[in-house]
This record gives sequence, structure tokens and C-alpha cells, in this order.
Amino acid sequence: MHLDPDLAAAVPALPDLHIHDLDGARARMAELTSNSGQVVPGEVTATDHEVPGVDGVPVPVRVLRPTAAPVPLPAVLLLHGGGFVMGGVDSLTAQAVGLCAHVPAVVVAVDYRLAPEHPYPAALRDCEAALGWTASESESLGVDAARIAVYGMSAGGGLAAALTLLVRDRGGPPVRFQVLDAPEVDDRVETFSARTFDETPLWNHADAVLSWRHYLRGWNGDVPAYAAPARADDLSGLPAAYVSVYENDPLRDEGMAYASGLLRAGVSVELHLFPGTFHRSAVLTGAAVSQRQAAETRDALHRALNPAT
Repeated sequence: MHLDPDLAAAVPALPDLHIHDLDGARARMAELTSNSGQVVPGEVTATDHEVPGVDGVPVPVRVLRPTAAPVPLPAVLLLHGGGFVMGGVDSLTAQAVGLCAHVPAVVVAVDYRLAPEHPYPAALRDCEAALGWTASESESLGVDAARIAVYGMSAGGGLAAALTLLVRDRGGPPVRFQVLDAPEVDDRVETFSARTFDETPLWNHADAVLSWRHYLRGWNGDVPAYAAPARADDLSGLPAAYVSVYENDPLRDEGMAYASGLLRAGVSVELHLFPGTFHRSAVLTGAAVSQRQAAETRDALHRALNPAT
């Protein structure tokens, strides 16, 4: 690996979040986020809601909004990472606060169901329900329903990509923009980076294989594009995208390939590969490369959702 010096210095202290021990990884993830999940500064308000589910199961969401910004605001549907098997809205709070302040936007963080207890399509249905609720409740939320973006990291990026496909094909609230951060979109796990990075921090080849095995548990037949968007035959008509990938990441090449597929289909795409990084290294916010990535992502959202400014 070619690691950024700031990130390399932090690697020895990183927790073990590899999912060969799923219960242990979930516990460590919960411990990491337990102290930060409820910390919201005074200029942002946070409220928890239960959204009616597409399949009858309520979906918890956390809505964060800047208190001083004029309404209506754009909205960002924020989908956490965790390989479809771990994570939750508490892990998104600091990121959501930054989006509130810098886009600015109302952020709807989705606590979608996790595999293997709830395999595909449960998580996607939860995201679909949250998107529909954000649009239908736009007036009470102070949201401009014509300016909704979806933003996901890792598995959340895969769900964001799948959600835009679903909305395009089946109808639903229009999505203005999609941010795919290291998106997990290809269940075949056969790219060069997927096969090469088997000892990388936080996520490796074995994790990717296990993640898809859990997410697709019980699925029979061909894997649909709504589960693995890299399998989509037609990427036309999707919203413009900002795609970011990490140099030392098993998911790097599938993210770049998906961005290329969007471009070939006539979708406007901004693609960034951040050098010296690894999967989820953006959580190490003290590193200069992480700060640059966060700032550039927020700027892309601002430009997409506030074109007149």
C-alpha cells in the first residue's frame, strides 16, 4: 500500500471492524459511535421519527436541520456504511452536522435494516420509504422537494445507487443528485482491487465477500441491479453524480467502473480518487486528505443543490 503519512500514523490504533466476527465488529462499531451519536451543536436541531415502511415495517430516521437557514432548503438523504451488516444513524451525526452547515441542507439519516437478519431487499425498501417520506413531508420539514440528493458511503453508496435506479424505473420522488462514496455495487468481487487488497485496514477482500453473502442470503436466481447496481444494463436517465474512491480499497475499481458506466450512459459525473487512502479512512478527520475530501464533497452537494448560488 501507498499510504498518506497522516493516515499511516493512525493505522495501528484503528479498531478491528472486519466482519469475520460480525457480533464483535458490531459491538466495536456501536462503542465507537455511542459517544458521538447524540452530540449536536446549538445551530443544528435533531429530531427522530419513524417513517411508514414500504413493506409495513417502520423505518427510523434522524432529521437534522440548520436552525438559522431560510426555508425551503434542499434535502440530503444520508445512508451509512457498514457492509450492509453494521452501522446506524449515530455514526452519521458529525457528518450530517457538517452538511447542515456547509450545503446548507436538511439531512435525513436513515437507520435501515441490516443483513443477514434482514437481507435484500429490506435495506433498499427502507431507503425508498425514507425518500418518499422526505418528499411527501417536504412542507413540514422545510424542504424543497425538487432538490433532494442521496448520499451514501460504502454499502450506503450501493444503496444510494440502487435507489436512483429504482426511482427511475418505478417512479417516485425525483432525485436531483447522487453522492457515491466508495460505493459497494458489485457482488461478483472480481475487480483487480477486490482481488488485490486482502490485508487493508477496516475493509478487505474477505469482508467484501462476506458482506454480499449476508446481504443476498436466501436470494435465488440472478442478482438484480437493485441489489448490485454494477449489474445494470442501462444507466441512462439517472441523476448527476459525484463518485469518490480510495486508493487502497477493495471497492476502488468497482466505483470507478460504475462512474465510467454512468458517463457512457450520458450522466454527468465528477470522479475523485483520493491518494494514499483506504476504505473508510475519511473517518480519520484529522488527516489533511480527509479534510479535503469532506470539503470537496460538501462543495459538490452545494453546487448541485443550489445552482443559482
